[in-house]
Amino acid sequence: MPLRLLRANRGVKMLTEVELGARAGRPGAEYRQDARKRLMLRVAKLRCHDGEYLCVIHDVSESGVRLRLFHAHPPEGHMFLELANGALYAVERRWIDGDYAGYRFSSRIDTAAFVSESCPTDGRAIRLRISHPVWITADGESGPAMLADLSQEGACIESARTVARRAPLNLEFPESAPRRTHVCWRKGASHGVIFQESLTLEGLARLALQLQPYGQEAAPTRNEGGQRRVLSA
Repeated sequence: MPLRLLRANRGVKMLTEVELGARAGRPGAEYRQDARKRLMLRVAKLRCHDGEYLCVIHDVSESGVRLRLFHAHPPEGHMFLELANGALYAVERRWIDGDYAGYRFSSRIDTAAFVSESCPTDGRAIRLRISHPVWITADGESGPAMLADLSQEGACIESARTVARRAPLNLEFPESAPRRTHVCWRKGASHGVIFQESLTLEGLARLALQLQPYGQEAAPTRNEGGQRRVLSA
């Protein structure tokens, strides 16, 4: 099946022949039949008790979605899938196969609306809301701060100390080398910083897990014998 990549607001969406045919004006009945399964490559996040974790949506149907994670799967079976535009979907994990997992929606969804998800108006990369102590250094002075959210491109930190806009700032996460940033905005104690070198998707995902370790043992990826693990109802 031929595939085409379309780029929109920093996100890359992979469309199947189904969607391309629909754009070309294929009959509605044929389109509805074909659109039961849609192939995508879109960054989203899973929200559960332990925190927020990055994932990539690989395909979706009216009843479920297949996701890829870059680390161990959350121990919880029920959680929320949040898209870049803030839309939330309650999901239940049904199977795990290595990095991939299948989730069932709590009710059938409109796949056309899901796939045509509007991107945030500010065009920012998806952000993970993570509260965790960090260490900052600016103007030769170091001190504690609190991480508020994190993305591939930067972070928001809360600091009692005021750092000037455009000032260079080193941001240090636990057990990690300091990252070079600069302050791009400031509002009260909140400071938005941009990384000099952006994180990769996998780097962001693994950092998120490091900052938000699971409270229980991670879900196993396979049964004994290497078979895909299917979860009972």
